Amino acid sequence: MIPYETFHTLLLSFILLVGLALLCLGGDWLAKGAASLALILKINPVIVGLTIVSISTSMPEMITAFIAAAGGNSGLAVGNIVGSNLGNAGLILGVAALIYPISIQNRLVKLEVPLLLIVTVMFTLMSMGGFLAAGEIGRVEGLLLLAGVAGYLFFMVMQAKRSGPMETSEIGEELADELKDPIESVGKCVILILLGSIFLALGAEFLVGSAVQIATRLGVSDVLIGLTLVAIGTSLPELAASVAAALRRQSDIIAGNIVGSNIFNMLLIGGSVSTFFPLQVERRLFVIEFPSMVLLTLLLWFAFYTERKVTRVEGGFLVVLYFVIIGLSAASQMGKILPGI
Repeated sequence: MIPYETFHTLLLSFILLVGLALLCLGGDWLAKGAASLALILKINPVIVGLTIVSISTSMPEMITAFIAAAGGNSGLAVGNIVGSNLGNAGLILGVAALIYPISIQNRLVKLEVPLLLIVTVMFTLMSMGGFLAAGEIGRVEGLLLLAGVAGYLFFMVMQAKRSGPMETSEIGEELADELKDPIESVGKCVILILLGSIFLALGAEFLVGSAVQIATRLGVSDVLIGLTLVAIGTSLPELAASVAAALRRQSDIIAGNIVGSNIFNMLLIGGSVSTFFPLQVERRLFVIEFPSMVLLTLLLWFAFYTERKVTRVEGGFLVVLYFVIIGLSAASQMGKILPGI
């Protein structure tokens, strides 16, 4: 065990930044190694993108949530999931749209966004033990969420097979990056996967340990740290990829990546972690954070459905709305909103 409580706050801040860097680097190496190895084994690139790359790019959030939950910090784990979804739908999509208006594919309107709304409502209800009551995402709920991600992956793979090669262009920026210059040696792939896994584990340990200690010293809850610092930190790869895609005017893939990432956050990460470590959900999350997550999903569906694009004005609105939500969240977590809860 690392004695974080004995470290100076500046050192803790440095360790936190090192943890974020290791998470980003480890996730990138794991995704590239896994995708390249799958191609060497002659697995269809479409299936590689929809399964191996999608899952491996969610590893920073998953490992962070696992370590937090294993250490008894359920609040940080749940905050990371909810905060990442808020950041994806508000901050990341909004910033990308400000750079270049985002076109929306038909399949998102017809399939993925309605599915995201269903999953968001389902995840919220699973987290509740009654309105404004402390809930728990237990092992049964975790297994149900994992069954949902298995069904989602099966559906996506079957659809990709029916659609043929053109579907590859719709998988997302991560797949394009991983398959653009694949590694051709099995040994190098294995080494990259192992190093990526080690970096992910170290990064998550550094991030969670330092974040919890900083939260304790600042007198704020680990839920708030998970919603803000940890959630934004683990979402940095998605933010960088979305900004790069917007600058290249490849905006049609951004919305798909964000919707898919939010689905995976709840089904895969929430399901995996709660199956091993039941997650206690603080009742305060039902005041601002969970309703905001549902609201943002509804706004996305409305914007996608009505205009088939996210304009710069809408992007600016999403960014402002995100910071308003985070401000209200901070006030709520510090007991300044409905203090009796």
